[in-house]
Amino acid sequence: MSNPDKIIKTIKMFSADANSIAKTSTKVIQEIILTVNVNGKPLANIACAGIHLEELAVGFLRSERIIARSEEIENIDINKKIVNITLKSKEDFKKSSVKNIASSGARGKANIDSLEPLNVPADFNIKTSAVLKLMDDLLNGSAVHNQTGGTHCSALAVRKKIIALREDIGRHNTIDMLGGYALMQKINLNKAIILTTGRISSEIVYKIWNMDIPVIISHSAPTANAVELSQKANILLIGYVRRGRMNIYSHERRVII
Repeated sequence: MSNPDKIIKTIKMFSADANSIAKTSTKVIQEIILTVNVNGKPLANIACAGIHLEELAVGFLRSERIIARSEEIENIDINKKIVNITLKSKEDFKKSSVKNIASSGARGKANIDSLEPLNVPADFNIKTSAVLKLMDDLLNGSAVHNQTGGTHCSALAVRKKIIALREDIGRHNTIDMLGGYALMQKINLNKAIILTTGRISSEIVYKIWNMDIPVIISHSAPTANAVELSQKANILLIGYVRRGRMNIYSHERRVII
């Protein structure tokens, strides 16, 4: 499913204030449980909106460090709410029970021991004006959220321009979708930027670190652990971008006027 309008439902509701209650209608976003199977074995059940399922599943495998390149995939089959991925390697990847991912995305502490700080090109920086424009572009492009108020939105920018934008009920899902998109399109991410409307947790930083992306820009604020992890990862973290201002939490020397 690629048409966002297909995931928006109109429902009856009541609107109220201090003096009245009136019957009306509103638009809401659907929620499904996506099952991801790898080499015939269940890997995860992910609560999501039901769009960009191939990107979501592939990006999730990348986040879990099951794959690193699109060439490792032999076949992808989508059957309604099930994505079956066959890898060229038939080794048993499964190390734990099936993961059940709620729309919050939280799954506990990520393993970062085997990751090295990103090697960011010395000439890579970003102007404050570009940060503000990119955030405006993200917010203006959040079509489903603007209709329902029920999604998070994230985007992938290359050469300071948004090339892919994804919305979902879970902010983690939007990052995985972009990771899947970049993997399948074979995009070099060493000068890429992730923009998001959602709060930046340490697990969001971990996902983006694993994608080799050196900049995170958020409309919301990060957690203390996310700031600490971004410093360790050599990732520029900019948050609370709104009303013409921003907070720079790590590697501020890459931001210029």
